Amino acid sequence: MKKVVLLLVVFSFLISCKDEPKKDNLEETKEDALSLAPVDNEMLESAVIYEANIRQYSPEGTFDAFTKDIQQLKELGVKVIWLMPMYPISEKNRKVTGGRDVEDIEDPEERKKYLGSYYSISDYSAVNPEHGNMEDFDELVQTAHENGMYVILDWVANHTGWDHQWITDHKDWYTQNEKGEIVDPINDETGESWGWTDVADLNFDNQEMRKAMIDEMLFWVEEHDIDGFRADAAHSVPTDFWETAAEEIRKVKPVFMLAEADNPKDLFHNAFEMGYNWEGHHLMNSIAKGEKSAKDWDDYMKKVDSTFQDDDYLMNFVTNHDENSWAGTVRERMGDASEAMLAMSYTLPGMPLIYSGQEYDMDKRLLFFEKDTIPKTKGKVYPLLEKLGELKNTNPALNGGKKAASYANVNTSAEDKIIAYKREKNGETLYYVANMTSEPVSFKAEIEGDFTEYMSGSEMSFSKDKEMQFGPWEYKILINK
Repeated sequence: MKKVVLLLVVFSFLISCKDEPKKDNLEETKEDALSLAPVDNEMLESAVIYEANIRQYSPEGTFDAFTKDIQQLKELGVKVIWLMPMYPISEKNRKVTGGRDVEDIEDPEERKKYLGSYYSISDYSAVNPEHGNMEDFDELVQTAHENGMYVILDWVANHTGWDHQWITDHKDWYTQNEKGEIVDPINDETGESWGWTDVADLNFDNQEMRKAMIDEMLFWVEEHDIDGFRADAAHSVPTDFWETAAEEIRKVKPVFMLAEADNPKDLFHNAFEMGYNWEGHHLMNSIAKGEKSAKDWDDYMKKVDSTFQDDDYLMNFVTNHDENSWAGTVRERMGDASEAMLAMSYTLPGMPLIYSGQEYDMDKRLLFFEKDTIPKTKGKVYPLLEKLGELKNTNPALNGGKKAASYANVNTSAEDKIIAYKREKNGETLYYVANMTSEPVSFKAEIEGDFTEYMSGSEMSFSKDKEMQFGPWEYKILINK
């Protein structure tokens, strides 16, 4: 009799479960994402950021193809994924390789291969069908969250594509010339066009447009659980817009905000956590070419120390989508100095960036307006990034956020040739020492003690009176034993 009763109870339970309405995918995504703590400064201290170019990441160019590899990014110490714009792209005035407009191409089949600029957006609240659908996007975000990574979207506030519905419905939301014609973005200093003829300049004097823009940003946070934004051309948009947007978004949940800007101090404190280290990056390129010296780097770091407040920090990089497509590959720009510069980008205050394909020794310029594909064979750089990522994730001496480890220049007898600095926090000490020339250098450095050279695992002793010899572009990362 007990068995019969038990069977009836189980049967009733199964029937009741069957009758319960199923949750939709979005609700499940939101519930699963709750297991990931909100963005906070502690996590950002040790984070590596990955710039994902969905179009070029795989032969398919889809969300799904990238999602399959998200778990692998943990091997590189990635904690933040920045998605390049994945919104629908305008067809009107679409740019093609070589600076032409798509209208200049008569052959309709030839036209099809030109997909346009990621930054010419026709709809802020949709995904580009090139990449898949919104469910595919949600799966990407959910997978990232399940693997302890945060997702930020590239937000293009300065302009829209010419197909955007706002142009039809709200012409006054755009900048116009004397004839009342909507114009592409203008250089405020020269009064001339930047040449970005595939986009229409937005008018931030219009308060209705500002509100609509913030509503579009909130859509992705509230409905799709994204964790922040990278602000394209942040310096071209009024700072008070970013401050208001950040304030409204943070009423929903904490987010991480990255500004494509490296100068205006007021961009940081009320809107953004991190900016771009553009000046430092360009200096790295110049040092690699022999145009600047190690002494120039020391002077630059003194400038950073006096310009920015203690809780400001910058994103360090040897490549990104702009540099790769327009200025050249890492190898083109940095040559034999590439590895030393990459290691330096991880040991500086701030957050290091990996751009899609960099981990696979990519030595080609990715096409910008057409379909292309990154390599997928692990060579020299992948294990290097694994090792550097582990160090960044685990050693407090490389904390780079609002409570960054200290940074101090180390004097050497060859200040024009040797970059040397010390990072310290919570009892951990790290030195970066590098010969930033194409010739061997003998030098003495004000470093005392016994260390483990992190990259090789070998033991090294330094003293102020000991002369060291480094080969061309040789570097050491020294950690206290």
